[in-house]
Amino acid sequence: MAKRDEFDDFFGEDADDSPVVDTRADGRLLRIPLSRLAPNLVNPRTDFGTEDELIDLGRSLQRRQIQACPAVSRSAYLKLWPDHATQIGDVDYVLVTGERRYRGATAVGSSTLNCVVDDGCAKDRKTFVETVVSENVDRQNFNPIEEAYAVQSLVAEFGSNRAVAQHFERVDGWVTQRILLTHLAPKAQELVRKKTMPLEVARSLGKLARDNGWDSTEQLAWWQDEQKQRAAASAERSATKKAAKTSAAPKQLTGPTAAGPHQPGADQFYGRKTETANPESAESEVTEQPPASAALEGTPSVPGQASPGEAGAEGKDQQPKLFPYEDGVDAARYLILKMPTDEFSTMLDLLIQHKESQTVFAG
Repeated sequence: MAKRDEFDDFFGEDADDSPVVDTRADGRLLRIPLSRLAPNLVNPRTDFGTEDELIDLGRSLQRRQIQACPAVSRSAYLKLWPDHATQIGDVDYVLVTGERRYRGATAVGSSTLNCVVDDGCAKDRKTFVETVVSENVDRQNFNPIEEAYAVQSLVAEFGSNRAVAQHFERVDGWVTQRILLTHLAPKAQELVRKKTMPLEVARSLGKLARDNGWDSTEQLAWWQDEQKQRAAASAERSATKKAAKTSAAPKQLTGPTAAGPHQPGADQFYGRKTETANPESAESEVTEQPPASAALEGTPSVPGQASPGEAGAEGKDQQPKLFPYEDGVDAARYLILKMPTDEFSTMLDLLIQHKESQTVFAG
């Protein structure tokens, strides 16, 4: 095909090809026939959506194309990549970005796309690649594998990870972490695309594959082992949480410690007036609750246990239940349930003071 110029378009020669229509006075916004337009060959994006998604996009473009596609002239593009001449074909313009729109328009048989032609994007390879990648990296739906290859292409043009990081105002690790994914085997990369393999695991695997030269079989074997370890860790965490909930649940107290307000054991501990089973033959008695200081001195009274002088006939036959000193959880539950609010607050203050004094001594 002979090289075109503006006069060919003006006089309408070669009627089989649609002319480029200048839609603005400055001549930058052009409606270019798809037959005279090609995607560039350095676009890191490979996932353009399903066929149905492309058809939906193409129909939308037929109704209205809101965003024009950036493009450069064929000559400007081939100055940067002369070896691409055969692959792009005999076209007049090469897309910088917008390949998905190009594919969508092709899917529904559209004949043109609105493009903004700016050869300044092809000033040098670094500028062109940056323009291609910047739009993709900033897209939220850019999958991690495509992003990895995009960043890798930037490193190839900028010369180092640090140069890319500084250009995009990122930390050096941002570049390194992404390039690690390029060391994954295709099957492992597909797991990342499908979100089957978590991204942080994929980057760990990429580093191992890079450092050890692992092939696809070794990478997938490592992933299988990693899944087993993660499953075991998850099961252990679940069991730990279940055990914690079980131990935190209130235990059913028995004997005098679970006595209600009118049962002798509990009433004696709290200094309430108790009544014997036969009120006509027994005198009512009142026991007093020991002061908090007694508990700190190690001589607290025991709930439900009468003093030697107070033990009756019934006490001789029934072994009294001791306060649960050896079980801090049970003791705390008992006190929470039974102790008056003001006394409970006093007890907490004493415990805090005791803890602080122990901490100071230990320091």
